[in-house]
Amino acid sequence: MKKYSVMKSRNTHPKRGKRIILETIQILNRHGYCTLGEAFNRLDFSSAIQDIRRFNYVVKLLQLIAKSQLTSLSGVAQKNYFSILDKIVQKVLDDHQNPRLIKDLLQDLSSTLCILVRGVGKSVLVGNSNIWVCRLETVLAWQQQLQNLQMTKQVNDGLTLSDLPLHMLNNILYRFSDGWDIVTLGQVTPTLSALSEDRQLWKRLCQYHFAEKQFCRHLIVSEKGHVEWKLMYFVLEKHYPTREQYGDTLHFCRHCSILFWKDSGHPCTAADPDSCFMPVSPQHFIDLFRF
Repeated sequence: MKKYSVMKSRNTHPKRGKRIILETIQILNRHGYCTLGEAFNRLDFSSAIQDIRRFNYVVKLLQLIAKSQLTSLSGVAQKNYFSILDKIVQKVLDDHQNPRLIKDLLQDLSSTLCILVRGVGKSVLVGNSNIWVCRLETVLAWQQQLQNLQMTKQVNDGLTLSDLPLHMLNNILYRFSDGWDIVTLGQVTPTLSALSEDRQLWKRLCQYHFAEKQFCRHLIVSEKGHVEWKLMYFVLEKHYPTREQYGDTLHFCRHCSILFWKDSGHPCTAADPDSCFMPVSPQHFIDLFRF
């Protein structure tokens, strides 16, 4: 579940933003982060996935690597990548949380592997091609396991979601930032189904994720003259990226030259530590090794 509210990122001038990235790359290189694989291996993502605040961040990072950076990983980094992915899949199979996120990740990964193994092959792959075929088979097996995943219903005599008053249920729905989560929750009870169709809810979701000029380009109006905000959300989602939001993110301290999780804190010795901290989104993390 993602909370609806989020702090807006600061607007950075393009030239200043690029300069900061280049300075960050130089510092990372001096401290052993010369490649994406080296940085990926040195950060403890295996422990991070056990923290619900960091889980989505790591999954998004793995998905971005699967889409475009898989061939840039060294043999050791590849092994680490698939080891972490294995732990993620097993975690989802055990606790039944976030299956859709992992299904999306595995779909992107399997598509990339199919192209590399069948189309490009040895010219770009690090390691024996048979290993990559085995990895593809493993990914396909994971996909089948998740497809067969049955959500078990835990029965207890305590307070249930259905016992909550309408205004609290509505408040829960308004705290979701993912339209698919709202649709899924709406399937739980008839009451939630009715609340999940609220036009104002979907309007706010569109306004949260997309600029006004974007949803004006894809305006969908019903026969009665009402804007179809729910339908518009899913149309816009196909054309534009949604705003990303994580419970905890990696940050980089320019004074101490280290990467750290924000919620873990960092005892920086600078006079003004906050001015030295720079948030690093999953895409930003990837971009640091593209220059």
